Amino acid sequence: MRRDDGAPDLVDTRLAARLAELRAEHGWSLGELAERSGVSRSTLSRAERAETSPTAAQLNRLCAVYGRTMSRLLGEVEAGPALLVRADEQPRWEDAAAGFARRSVSPPHAGLRGELVEGRLAPGADLAYDRPPVPGLEQHLWVLAGELEVTSQDVPHRLGTGDCLRMRVWGPTRFRCTGPREARYVLAVVLP
Repeated sequence: MRRDDGAPDLVDTRLAARLAELRAEHGWSLGELAERSGVSRSTLSRAERAETSPTAAQLNRLCAVYGRTMSRLLGEVEAGPALLVRADEQPRWEDAAAGFARRSVSPPHAGLRGELVEGRLAPGADLAYDRPPVPGLEQHLWVLAGELEVTSQDVPHRLGTGDCLRMRVWGPTRFRCTGPREARYVLAVVLP
């Protein structure tokens, strides 16, 4: 996200630095990371310089390469984890172009395997992930409002308000807001 003055916000700046650190830790060039992730070299370069914020799909691909959930990666760019996270302190991130916003309600912690994420998809939003960030990731998706179609293992599941879908993620997934209103949901994520 960008601030009103056009400068990158603090989360994007820290995310850019962390992405560059991760690549350096693995000893990969931008070209090698592009091959592994399927994200173009130029996009990776711009993301590492905080010239652009990666989309949700691009960030998911990078998380898969680095073996992290999106929340864990975003948690690494925030201050150290706390036991109590007030609503106004919960990290937020959005992919405005895709109509997707996420809030780390219960950010990841090194000693714990689970986390809670609030997701919001605008009407018509369609997010496709080509792989899980961590194979075998356990997810419980509870729809708080709106209508959502989630496809996992090539099986579409239509969900309405109050419905809950449990799944282990091994391959591609897709999240679509199928109703006329925003879909709002809680995603409980548990590392295998």
